[in-house]
Amino acid sequence: MDKPYNITAIVLAAGRGLRAGGPGPKQWQPLMGKPLISWSIAPFLTHPMVSQVVVVHHPDEDDLLSQLPSGILYVVGGLNRDDSVRCALTAIQPLSPDYVLIHDAARPCLDQYLLSECINSMVTHGAAAPAVAVQDTLWRGTDQVLDMIDRTQIFRAQTPQCFAYELISSAHKSAEFSATDDVQIARTAGHTVAIVPGNEDNIKVTLPGDFARAEQILRGRMKLRVGNGFDVHRFGSGTEITLCGVNLPHKAGLIGHSDADVGMHAVTDAIYGALARGDIGQHFPPSDPQWKSSASDIFLKHAVDLAAEMGFRIENVDCTLICEFPKIGPHANAMRARMAQIMGLKEDQVSIKATTSETLGFTGREEGIAAMASAALVSL
Repeated sequence: MDKPYNITAIVLAAGRGLRAGGPGPKQWQPLMGKPLISWSIAPFLTHPMVSQVVVVHHPDEDDLLSQLPSGILYVVGGLNRDDSVRCALTAIQPLSPDYVLIHDAARPCLDQYLLSECINSMVTHGAAAPAVAVQDTLWRGTDQVLDMIDRTQIFRAQTPQCFAYELISSAHKSAEFSATDDVQIARTAGHTVAIVPGNEDNIKVTLPGDFARAEQILRGRMKLRVGNGFDVHRFGSGTEITLCGVNLPHKAGLIGHSDADVGMHAVTDAIYGALARGDIGQHFPPSDPQWKSSASDIFLKHAVDLAAEMGFRIENVDCTLICEFPKIGPHANAMRARMAQIMGLKEDQVSIKATTSETLGFTGREEGIAAMASAALVSL
């Protein structure tokens, strides 16, 4: 479905961020098995209203970008935050964005609800940003209390800060000072910015202890889904079969409307099952001639893409092939590699194994091959 607006998310990751400790800038340090920045960009990659994600990075970090998902536009940042934003705004001008969302790479816990609220307010008002009202009593002082500060109408700013593209682009062009955020730039240019009620979990990782807090928030939010798949194909004429994406010579072929890859079909159905989205036959009906003799990776890629659209990533899959022949063991590693390539996973996230049925049943009589699979999905 076409998006009603062209919305670009800009994730600022060119800073050094060394107060958090560790071997390098905080946005590239690991958080639950992947770089912190991966968590920061995930809500934008999966949000149905966002058309493009831009990562603004330091020029010395080109070698780190391969850790991020595909489909991202990369822009080299400037000397400070303002320069980096302007670099991104200039780079995306040919994309003709209607709106931009400017987010700190150090905020990995943004949730989809808050992002949607920010987008809705931005479309209504032209400029909007999330913030949390201050609840604590505020003092002004040195090593002793000098004065009390009225906390009424005081907020803690968060990101993403969201603007009509032309509004924030012109505001940055006219700015004659260095700002700590883009709301300050917009306000100085005379624009009003609506406040969206923020979320206490939308923390900014600044100090070493913030990594543990971010992990606690993300784990508490994470949803797990598990699905199972089962498929059978009988033998027919032929001299080759395809199992888990690998072509193997055999004394017979497998019969099916597509290429009859029984292992890949089982894994595909396991993913659909975890998503509660039916099975292959519902998405690719065997009555439709366009799928005749199709390679089964079309089906598997569709299931993987559907999982991402629904806000899930595949944690691991496990497939068991049930047959007397061919022997699967010599080919299992090649199958794992091919399946991992199709799904965008590491090989250690894919298990391919086999068993016989001790000459019992249709598989024991070598009338066909069966496969069963499980898939575990976790929310992004």
